[in-house]
Amino acid sequence: MLTKLFDFNLNSVTESSLWRSTDYGATYQKLNDKVGAKTILSYLYVSPNNKRKIMLLTDPEVESSLLISSDEGATYQKYRLNFYILSLLFHPEQEDWILAYSHDQKLYSSVEFGRRWQLVHERVAPNPEALYVTCKLQNCTDANKGKPFPGYIDPNSLVVQDEYVFVSTAGKPIYYVSAKRDVFTPMKLPKYTLPKDLHVISTDENRVVAAVQEWNQNETYNLYVSDTSGVYYTLALENVVSSMGPEGNVMVDLYEVAGIKGMFLANKKMDNQVKTHITYNRGRDWRLLQAPSKDLRGNSIHCVLPYCSLHLHLHVSANPYTSGNIDSRESSPGIIVASGSFGSELTASNVSVYITSDAGNAWRQVFDEEYAVLYLDQGGALVAIRHTPLPIRHLWLSFDEGRQWSKYSFTNTPLFVDGVLGEPGEETLIMTIFGHVSHRSEWQLVKIDYRSIFNRRCTEADYQTWHLHNQGEPCLMGVKRIYRRLKATSRCVMGKTYSVSMTSGPCECAEADFECDYGYERRTNGKCSPAFWFHPSAMSRSCTTGMTFLNSTGYRKVVSNNCTAGVSVEYTARRQQCPVLAPKGLHLVTSEGTLTCLSAQGDGARTSITLDFGDGHALTYSNVSSIEEGIKHIYRAVGIYRATATGENSLGSETTVLYLHVTCQLEYIHLSAPFVAVRNKEVNLTAVLWPSQVGTVTYIWWIGNNTELGCRLLPFLCLTVNLFSRKIPGINVYAQMQNEKEQEMMSPANPTEATPGSQRDLVHSLETLDTDVTPKTPSPVQLSIDSCLLLVCFFHIHQNAQWASVLHMDGCN
Repeated sequence: MLTKLFDFNLNSVTESSLWRSTDYGATYQKLNDKVGAKTILSYLYVSPNNKRKIMLLTDPEVESSLLISSDEGATYQKYRLNFYILSLLFHPEQEDWILAYSHDQKLYSSVEFGRRWQLVHERVAPNPEALYVTCKLQNCTDANKGKPFPGYIDPNSLVVQDEYVFVSTAGKPIYYVSAKRDVFTPMKLPKYTLPKDLHVISTDENRVVAAVQEWNQNETYNLYVSDTSGVYYTLALENVVSSMGPEGNVMVDLYEVAGIKGMFLANKKMDNQVKTHITYNRGRDWRLLQAPSKDLRGNSIHCVLPYCSLHLHLHVSANPYTSGNIDSRESSPGIIVASGSFGSELTASNVSVYITSDAGNAWRQVFDEEYAVLYLDQGGALVAIRHTPLPIRHLWLSFDEGRQWSKYSFTNTPLFVDGVLGEPGEETLIMTIFGHVSHRSEWQLVKIDYRSIFNRRCTEADYQTWHLHNQGEPCLMGVKRIYRRLKATSRCVMGKTYSVSMTSGPCECAEADFECDYGYERRTNGKCSPAFWFHPSAMSRSCTTGMTFLNSTGYRKVVSNNCTAGVSVEYTARRQQCPVLAPKGLHLVTSEGTLTCLSAQGDGARTSITLDFGDGHALTYSNVSSIEEGIKHIYRAVGIYRATATGENSLGSETTVLYLHVTCQLEYIHLSAPFVAVRNKEVNLTAVLWPSQVGTVTYIWWIGNNTELGCRLLPFLCLTVNLFSRKIPGINVYAQMQNEKEQEMMSPANPTEATPGSQRDLVHSLETLDTDVTPKTPSPVQLSIDSCLLLVCFFHIHQNAQWASVLHMDGCN
């Protein structure tokens, strides 16, 4: 135990003491001489995987060191650090693996429980442009670092839990998941879902439970459950209430019951009333809680579903020394203790304590005020301490799962209880209550040893079998589960050696073992049918002929459900051959000399493609997937061509048209002008282009010896032969398109008159060009046979079964 003396005048810790007890808190030994008499300690850590290993951090304002013990704190070794630790993170399985974050935003790793450290990365700080970087802890060098996510992430979004890694992008978030450290994939929520916040609730049993707040929600979240990949999500429960935690964190009113796989409790908002619901099959089905039939005094309670039910507060305490509103333990399956009330909705007043011994089927009222209830001897005994700001000196003890309680005094002087050290009492019958007699007094520790109350150890005769069920239905999650539990009438000690025993037997599959698949919704009749936004046939488009795909029945088995046979064949997705589809959604697009023909539907292996280039040439291909390097086509003349693509198979055909404007690149320009110009007299300047038909041309003229732009004619199309009369302030411009592509400009010979005075004048001039346009009679165009265009045509099959033909334009000869 670590205690610190805080000096409010200096606003810092001036003294610390380390204490150790080997008799469950009866006596304590001060260990300051073992860690250094003048050493000020700031934090104490116990390895989550090996309770014998302890780590102490010194106050960084005094020195940067850590002390390590491998014998439950009996002896310590001191190690000096060349950095200041801000926080530590222990590996969930490897007891010697630790990450340390320093005050100067550096990340360090240790595989020797802090005895040696290696710098992993620098500049590890909250940043709008954060990267997700991974490496092997044993060999974390720059060369071995990877970036599994291609791009920046929201630094607060990274969640690593079991087999899954979650990240999201900043701004308008897109949420991604990686299963088994594979590639990141966007999480597929129903199409109409517009999430503005997402929290991962659970990832056990190879399934993700996520709370999603949608665009129209403020204080509630929707619960979604995934398949094993963590990618495809379906709605489990709407409008689960939430609240803000003491550190600004979001707390969703969802509680996973310990010891019973697949069992959750949730508070749902319905018509502005909060009601508690329970599920036994991971959110596939939910129901209200039946209120007790009698109150604490034996009076009948008239509470009829669905108008009246039991409602529970589901907040779990973040402080390990205080009790939350609800508690359950792996060592005591089926026993749940919670605070709540019964009626039409959950209220903060008239709160009582309720207990169930059969996993939520029947509840009993045990106190009519709020109490903290703790487990002793693996749940063989329960201890209750009143929740109150007043000093107390009594506690209550029950040996029959809360049916009867005995009152005991634990101190002669009433004590303000600050917390209860229940461990190792959960296994041993010993616990410690700590608090203070007055607000100015020092802490008081009270050790309570319940062993004297028991006179024997439990035998096989003290145990009985208990069948888990949901309102009489024994098949839950596809199996019948039978637990071995202590009889409520047995008053004996189970001890540390006790372990939960459970046997199970398979059940035949029923409809309750299957939930709606992605894209499907449960209707009022209980059947799953496609949502309005989902088209089941679209799932088969991701495969090609010769391949197979899973054709969903609208259902998928609940993850971790172990049912067999029954209706399994009827509800399980069937593997089928990819169908042959008629061409549909055919369209042509161009980009940088490439013409691509796309089809939203149709099998490339069985669909023929006919391309008519519009110049008298057409080609037909019957197996486009085998063409990898494309097909070349040469246009021998510039012009506008009508390109046509037709896809056809035995089920139908479709045609699309695109007009191509074929041009050539400009190779050189010849400029001619008179040798002599008379001041204030108009002159002709002639620019001759080669090749003559080069499509869209922009003319830029510089008049005089300066380098400022004198005149600019905006682009116009060579093949559109119009005569324009455009006027620029100070410059008269006449442009005429002829067969020789001759550009004539009539302008005053004085350069100062012909040149815009500033950039603003030039911009104004260009605006004038756009507005003052007078089209005149076009003249015929002669196409030069020297002009040409080379196109390369490609066919390929997209992964989404869209086949395409691509034409690459290479330019002129």
